[in-house]
Amino acid sequence: MKNLLKVGLLSAGLFAAVQCSAQETHEPVTHKVGSAAKDVGHATATAATSVGHKTAELAAKGAAGVSDKRYDNKWGPHGENVYIDKHNRNFYVDKRGHRNYLKKYQLRDKPSR
Repeated sequence: MKNLLKVGLLSAGLFAAVQCSAQETHEPVTHKVGSAAKDVGHATATAATSVGHKTAELAAKGAAGVSDKRYDNKWGPHGENVYIDKHNRNFYVDKRGHRNYLKKYQLRDKPSR
C-alpha cells in the first residue's frame, strides 16, 4: 500500500512538472525590422487589399446580375452598368463592391452604335 501511494505521488509530481515546463512564456520581439521587410509587408498588404476589393466587386456584380434587373439603355456616372433592385431603385456597383444608389438625373444615356 505504501508503494502504491509513493508511485501515485511520484507520477502526479512528474505530470505537474511536465505541464509547467510546457507552458513557456513568450516575450515579444524587440529588435527592429529592416526597411526591406517593411516594404515587403506593405506590398503584401496592398496586394491583399486590391485582391479583396476585386473579389467583392465581382461577387456583388454577379449577385446583382442574378437577382436584379439590368437597365439596358442607361449607364452610371462613370460608364458602369445600372441595375434595378426589387424596390425599383437604380444602383451601380463600384470598384470596391459597394452598391451606389442613383437618382434619375444621375443616369446617363448609352450612346447608340
